[in-house]
Amino acid sequence: MSRLKILALLPLAAALSGCNYVVLAPAGDIAAQQRDLVIISTILMLLIVVPVMALTVMFAWRYRQSNTSARYEPDWDHSTKLELVIWSAPLLIIVCLGALTWMGTHLLDPYRTLGRIHADRAIDQSKAPLEVDVVALDWKWLFIYPDYGIATVNDLAAPVDRPINFRITASSVMNSFYIPALAGQIYAMPGMETKLHAVVNHAGTYKGFSANYSGAGFSGMHFNFQGLDDKGFDAWVAQAKSTGGSLGRTEYLQLEKPSENEPVRRWGTVDADLYRLILNMCVETGKMCQSEMMAIDAKGGNGHEGLNNTLPLSYDKYARRGTAFGPEPSFVAGTCTPDAPQGGATTASIKAPLDTAPLIGAGLKRPTFAPLKSSSFFLGQRPKSDSLKSDS
Repeated sequence: MSRLKILALLPLAAALSGCNYVVLAPAGDIAAQQRDLVIISTILMLLIVVPVMALTVMFAWRYRQSNTSARYEPDWDHSTKLELVIWSAPLLIIVCLGALTWMGTHLLDPYRTLGRIHADRAIDQSKAPLEVDVVALDWKWLFIYPDYGIATVNDLAAPVDRPINFRITASSVMNSFYIPALAGQIYAMPGMETKLHAVVNHAGTYKGFSANYSGAGFSGMHFNFQGLDDKGFDAWVAQAKSTGGSLGRTEYLQLEKPSENEPVRRWGTVDADLYRLILNMCVETGKMCQSEMMAIDAKGGNGHEGLNNTLPLSYDKYARRGTAFGPEPSFVAGTCTPDAPQGGATTASIKAPLDTAPLIGAGLKRPTFAPLKSSSFFLGQRPKSDSLKSDS
């Protein structure tokens, strides 16, 4: 073959070499079962599609206008045998697809703990699953290893044949956590936690990314997932620990700010309570956690005393982080009281600047109010008159 022909074929070879059939050749047992489900479902549907396409071509050719030898039966309108074939075959396919989908939906539920490592290998009960907390940020991935006390950005690793338990949340908008070689995608949402159980069976480096558009930096929101043997994983953890640095509340609030094409970063230590704070949207000091708010609501609001603790949970990290009623956080300091003088109820509110947030519910004294004609209470509005007095 001439040199010119070889040069002409190079672009084609490069294009073919870029093909990646990772979904059909995964490295994890969960992804392999999902692949089998797709293949079996496709084959079952082709059992109907292929004959229909073939018969369409055959009928068009056999009963063409120029074929005078074809049978001509203009009065024919029914055949019981043909009706049985036409309706029974698709019905059987639908029944098989329904049963397959129902079983696969339950067996491959991402919240379901693994029942095996591989088709021919059971789980080693002596090895504890690897716990990984995942946080989708703008536009990067934060991975926290609570059992090892380390954290990374855009760098994920796990031992081969060891079950992995992912707990997944997000900082702001919804994202989708997806490693095609490992398991199916699952959404990451702020204030909520999703779970994914998976295992990697073959050592290697695999791509992970967000499968849900989340803004300007979405295209760079990807990472490498490494499947390592036990020694390799221990060395990876030791390397992360030797990097130094600590990821706490302050560092996280800086990391959370939107950034694009973020390089790999590692922290040797991490706040053990950080993931819980992220999940409950209360990383800022003095801000009420979502779980605490729900606990108060579950008890009927905790009466009037609980109103002193209701720092708003609205989440807007771009303009007025943690606020709902203005540029600064607010809290309700009082409401209607049953012993109001005739002609009006007592009511008012206090606007608390951010630096006084830690005092909420701690050292704040109960105020007294002058009578007002309105029976409603106000949120986040500063009193216009000197009607708000404080008990000493």
